Amino acid sequence: MARKLHRLLKIVKKANEDEFYHEPGTVPGTIFIDADAPPPIIFLIDYNQTNFIREQIATPEECISYLDSESTSWVDVQGLGSQDILQRLGKVFELHPLVLEDIVNVPERPKTEDYEDQLLFISRMVVPKEIACGFYSEQVSLILGKNYLLTVQEEPEHDCFEAVRSRIEKNKGIIRKQGADYLAYAVLDAIIDGYFPVLELYGERIEELEEEVIVKPTPQTLQNIYQIRRELLQLRRAIWPQRDAINSLIRDGSELIGEEVQIYLRDCYDHTVQVMDMVETYRELASGLMDVYLSAVSNKMNEIMKVLTIVSTIFIPLTFIAGIYGMNFNTEKSPYNMPELNWYWGYPLCLVVMAAIALALLFFFWQRGWLQNSVTIKRN
Repeated sequence: MARKLHRLLKIVKKANEDEFYHEPGTVPGTIFIDADAPPPIIFLIDYNQTNFIREQIATPEECISYLDSESTSWVDVQGLGSQDILQRLGKVFELHPLVLEDIVNVPERPKTEDYEDQLLFISRMVVPKEIACGFYSEQVSLILGKNYLLTVQEEPEHDCFEAVRSRIEKNKGIIRKQGADYLAYAVLDAIIDGYFPVLELYGERIEELEEEVIVKPTPQTLQNIYQIRRELLQLRRAIWPQRDAINSLIRDGSELIGEEVQIYLRDCYDHTVQVMDMVETYRELASGLMDVYLSAVSNKMNEIMKVLTIVSTIFIPLTFIAGIYGMNFNTEKSPYNMPELNWYWGYPLCLVVMAAIALALLFFFWQRGWLQNSVTIKRN
C-alpha cells in the first residue's frame, strides 16, 4: 500500500511539473517567473546579403536601432529568470500582454496566433541527451515581425539552432538573401528536424530491448519498456499540436509570410507528419514489447514448470515402488507377504526396475519433444 501511495504521489508531482495552471481570477496577461529559471541571456544576429553582426547584448533596449533598419534581425533570448528584462523586452517589441504571458508561462500548447503586425508561433524543441538516455525538452516561442524574428527559450544550455546560425554567418544557401519570414521557417524547420536524432536513439533502444525481452527478460527490462513508452508519449504530445499549428499557418496564411516561404512551410509540415509517423510506429513497437515480455516471462515459467513436472513424473513410480517395499509385512506369516524380500538378487533387481522405468519415461518424454526448449533464438 505504501508503494502504491508513493508511486501515486510521484505521478501527481510529475503532472504538476509538466502542466501550468492559472489561479482562478488571475488577470489576463499576468506572468509568473519560476524560481529555478535561469537569468535571460540576449543574443543578436543582424544581417543582409553583404553584412553580418553577431553579438551578445546586455539590455533589450539595445535592439531598438536594429529593428528600424532594413536588414534582418534575429534576437534570441535564452532564459526566463527575470521579470524586469522580459517586461522591458515586451515594451521594446511592443508585444501584446497575452503574447508575453504565453512566452513566459510555460509550458504552453504549441500554437500559432496572428496579431496583425506580429505572428506568434509557440513550439516544443527536443535535444537528445549526450550521456544518459532520453532528451531535453523546452518551449521555444517565435515572434515574427516585418524585418525581425524574436525567439525566446526556456534555458541557454541546449538548442538545435547552431546550424542556422552557421548558415547565416558563412552565408550558405539563400538565407541571407531572404527576409525574416524565411529565417522563421529555418528556425522552425530546425526544431522539427531536431526530433529525428532523438527518434533514432529510441529506434536503437527498442532494437536492443527486443533481443533482451526474448533472451533474458528481467524486471529492469519491464521498467525500461515503461520508460520508453512514457517518453514516446511526451514526444507525441509535443509534435501532434505542432503539426496542427503549421497546418493552420499554411492554410490561413499571413501578410508577414511570403508565397515563396509558404512553399517551404509545406516541406516543414511534411517533416512534422514524418516525425508523427515514426513516433506512432515506435509506440506500437514499445506496446508490442510489453506483450512479448509477458509472453517471454510466461514461457520461462512454463519451462520451469515443465522441468518440475518431468522430475515429479519420473519419481512418482519410483516412489510408488519404494512405498510398497516400505510396508512392514512379516514374510514368516505368509509366503505371499513380499516373498521377493528373501530373494538373493531382490534388492539389485528392484533398483534395476526403478532405473528402467526412469529411463523409459525419459525416452518417452524425449520422443514427444517435451525435453526441448519452447523458444529458440537464431542469431545472425
